[in-house]
Amino acid sequence: MTDAETLIRRVRAEELRLHELEDHADPETAATARRRLLAAETDTDLGAVGEYGFDIAEAEANVENAIGAAQVPMGVAGPVPINVGERSDAQGDTGSGGIGSDGGAATGQYYLPMATTEGALVASVNRGLSVIRAAGGATARVTKNGMTRAPAFRVDGVAEAAETVEWVERNSGALREAAESTTSHGELLGVEPYVVGDSIFLRFAYDTKDAMGMNMATIATEAACELLEAETPASLVALSGNLCSDKKPAAINAVEGRGRSVTADVVVPGELVADRLHTTPAAIAEANTRKNLVGSAKAASLGFNAHAANVVAATFLATGQDEAQVVEGANAITTMDVRESADGPDDLYASVSLASLEVGTVGGGTRLPTQSAALDVLGLRGGGDPPGANADALAEVIAVGALAGELSLLAALASNHLASAHAELGR
Repeated sequence: MTDAETLIRRVRAEELRLHELEDHADPETAATARRRLLAAETDTDLGAVGEYGFDIAEAEANVENAIGAAQVPMGVAGPVPINVGERSDAQGDTGSGGIGSDGGAATGQYYLPMATTEGALVASVNRGLSVIRAAGGATARVTKNGMTRAPAFRVDGVAEAAETVEWVERNSGALREAAESTTSHGELLGVEPYVVGDSIFLRFAYDTKDAMGMNMATIATEAACELLEAETPASLVALSGNLCSDKKPAAINAVEGRGRSVTADVVVPGELVADRLHTTPAAIAEANTRKNLVGSAKAASLGFNAHAANVVAATFLATGQDEAQVVEGANAITTMDVRESADGPDDLYASVSLASLEVGTVGGGTRLPTQSAALDVLGLRGGGDPPGANADALAEVIAVGALAGELSLLAALASNHLASAHAELGR
């Protein structure tokens, strides 16, 4: 094997390209050579980039032309009880949560790992979680599950488009058999056709169990497309036709969902709102209506929430999710309503519904050491029993975290404490 300085000389002599270094050296030496070469070429100190706590070979499936790691500070918020109902230990065990049997995938108390560079975010979510904990915990449910891939096809015209759609509707079993032949875990849930002139889009939806499942869905759909091309006039133009829709704002994901659709809610007693959030249920509800609903509608936003993407992004980075899919994670609607109380001040009902949360507990970045550790904190690393239970539970925990963030921020706005809170924390 070749040492780093020899690799650098060969790259400069144009004998090797940067992506070929692992063919001539171990991954650590290759990364060192790239880092030193880049530091010299750009006159940059990359010492911190080269300080990381894992074997770079473990990241070969996650990154190319490795030079080191971008380290993001990680904090923790919580714990918070989720789906505990009337369990007597709701305020007791503060270890990792688990898989529930009462209708929710997550049951127990959870700490929420968050990786972020935004000061005050973890503190704000922690405040919201403490209020939820004092209120007895949150309820969360995954209401829909389906990772999508939507290829685009070409036909000669509307007649051939109709013929193709009719074939798809008659042969769902054959398409399912072709798609599922590529995976031992994924299941094809359905295929929805869309016709635009001489273009056909087929939106395939899969249950990918505990994997986020984008690669699984892509490979399975390719096999189904081969069958469709052989049996119909349609010709495949692109395996992804953007009707999926992946990593882009899209109304179809807000309406139909993608990945997990998940909702979390809580009823916060009026006394708690006053003591912990320093405002009233009516003030929070009004702030939510005017900001998240009316303001978002006026802006033609796809997300009717305060900052759900903040929590989605921080938990995605901490647990090894595909960070680009935070776009779909922002597809969330927050509701806040006043609930009458028979024996005291009015209560606050709060909910957040994320239409397209794309998460997994196996594969991708979840295999990296710090991300695996964060999933261990949650008690959700690896495959669940039954399959898909861990990913469902992760979606529910993230939804509760987003709910906490919404509660905290809206209360800060309603009480006019947002700026002073940031100033106090020195952000």
